[in-house]
Amino acid sequence: MSVHLHWFLPTGGDGRTLVDRHAYTDGGVKRSRIAPVSGVRAPDIEYLAQIAKAAEQLGFEAVLTPTGTWCEDAWLTTVALAQHTERLKFLVAFRPGVISPVLAAQMAATYQRITRGRLLLNVVTGGDSTEQRRFGDHLDHDRRYARTDEFLSVVRGVWSGQPFDFDGEHYQVEGGLTALPPDPLPEIFFGGSSAAAGPVAARHTDVYLTWGEPPEQVKQKIDWIRGLAEREGRTVRFGIRLHTISRDSSAEAWAAANRLLDDLSPETVAAAQEALGRSESVGQQRMLALHGGSRDDLEISPNLWAGVGLVRGGAGTALVGSHGDVADRIEEYHALGVEHFVLSGYPHLEEAYWFGEGVIPDLAARGLLPRLPASPLTRPAVGGAPLLVAGGR
Repeated sequence: MSVHLHWFLPTGGDGRTLVDRHAYTDGGVKRSRIAPVSGVRAPDIEYLAQIAKAAEQLGFEAVLTPTGTWCEDAWLTTVALAQHTERLKFLVAFRPGVISPVLAAQMAATYQRITRGRLLLNVVTGGDSTEQRRFGDHLDHDRRYARTDEFLSVVRGVWSGQPFDFDGEHYQVEGGLTALPPDPLPEIFFGGSSAAAGPVAARHTDVYLTWGEPPEQVKQKIDWIRGLAEREGRTVRFGIRLHTISRDSSAEAWAAANRLLDDLSPETVAAAQEALGRSESVGQQRMLALHGGSRDDLEISPNLWAGVGLVRGGAGTALVGSHGDVADRIEEYHALGVEHFVLSGYPHLEEAYWFGEGVIPDLAARGLLPRLPASPLTRPAVGGAPLLVAGGR
């Protein structure tokens, strides 16, 4: 089982801080390049294309694109970025409650043809009722998962290429059809830590995603979902969502992590924790429990740092250390059964290079990745002599 590496597209903006200032500097609408906060980067197509091209060049398989109020639409943004890349896949996050499942199936089929098979789907059921209501969704937490169950049944049904009928609580479809089904079928990624989420993952998903909890907790989730899937006669693969801070030495990496906390006042952390504490997401509550809102003892497991979760929702942990340290942790999760690693860092362009140039070669050397092709600059020239690069003199 090889490791699949994916990066992240910050379609809400990027910068050198953990605080989402990029989403609010201009109301999240104008996306001006001239921002009042130093280092804030607007999520325009030029900057996102830089990240996408870097991810492709460095050897990442795909990039995750989020969904929500404060980011650009994932479908439109990524299909535009597909024109700037050649092989990179796009893990498109979307909310099943705000779109018809038959239309979603059709969109996926069109996307596959336009991009020549580069779509992956990340199903986001939603753990925040306030956010859901912005999109006209008024179901409670467990009913949202029941609707996702039906939604994915319809999507897979209409991908068969034959008229599909469905009569459920949330969807009634007569003769649903995708005239030209996607080829290949997009893999479906899905996350959820609640009792309502587990059976949905077992019945429908190809890859179950967890946020970056300590290895023993991740193993418990894997065993849980694997057991549910076996009862459904299915096999589910597993992935993990983490940030990374990888440097040439461990000391440099931890210094970079600590710098991310430098501008976080106690008031900023307290306000973020209060807001995050209202989330209905069981996964979010598990993230908060890792640090309890305190800056003390943020290394909750070797090289696993919970500092991100002090002020950010969602994935709240980062792998921090030397390139070898980070590779060790990835190998540890891989041994538990984790195959897909969806990674990110601040800023996303620079951290992609730190990871890609430092950790990816190490993982390849361990046999966890296919061997990377040699760079043209390091291949022997005719006659066996190395090709020298000018030193800038």
